[in-house]
Amino acid sequence: MIAQEIAPDAITAEAEAGLPLPTPDMDGDALFRLGMMYSTGQGGAPMDRVSAHMIFNLAALKGSQEARVYRREISQEMDGEEIAEAQRAARRWIDRGAVQLAA
Repeated sequence: MIAQEIAPDAITAEAEAGLPLPTPDMDGDALFRLGMMYSTGQGGAPMDRVSAHMIFNLAALKGSQEARVYRREISQEMDGEEIAEAQRAARRWIDRGAVQLAA
């Protein structure tokens, strides 16, 4: 199961299963590192461009400049529907409070 498919209320169960997921306490740098894990398929994360883009979005919203660069680069490998899916997923995570934006 990929990160954008996981409902934020299922975070605990999925995290216990070993899938690395964004959490409300992650800063932009931590989210960037998580996005890198999904973009490369390392660290227990499946290689998944949509999840990587979603997490880079969250990292960028928390101030990570690197995430903005990588989000742009990965989007060049994606079609429009994948990008739209990643953006919707990021909004769902924010709306449900799974990731809180920087003040």
